[in-house]
Amino acid sequence: MRIGQAAADAGLTPRALRYYEERGLLETRRTSAGYREYGPDDVARLRVVRELLEAGLTIADVRAIVPQLRPASADGTVDGTVDGSPTAGPCEAAQTLWRRRLDDLDRRIDRLTRVRERLARGIGEPLRTFGGPGSGAAPDA
Repeated sequence: MRIGQAAADAGLTPRALRYYEERGLLETRRTSAGYREYGPDDVARLRVVRELLEAGLTIADVRAIVPQLRPASADGTVDGTVDGSPTAGPCEAAQTLWRRRLDDLDRRIDRLTRVRERLARGIGEPLRTFGGPGSGAAPDA
């Protein structure tokens, strides 16, 4: 399939596919006329790449684990991933990156919470407490 269809099937834009190729996240085949050509395995891989990027991994992070993402299986999943989340086994590198990103998010949340508390105190607003990292707790009113 051509770039427009592959992009649509993966939930991306053609520009994103060209960018991912430029950054080493995807190798594409070319027709004799020079058009990029994609198959179902490429679309499955692109979906996983998109989900990993949306989850907070960087282009460099994803590029490091792309070689471990094997072609799609018959059910449309990519080995080493479940719903785009790194799992044990072939994507051990993905788990390490995922944990590093979680730690980074926790640090950023802590920093932003302290900033919010200072701002709230400065204007006399009540302080709110938030659940710990990963608790899923809603803010107290």
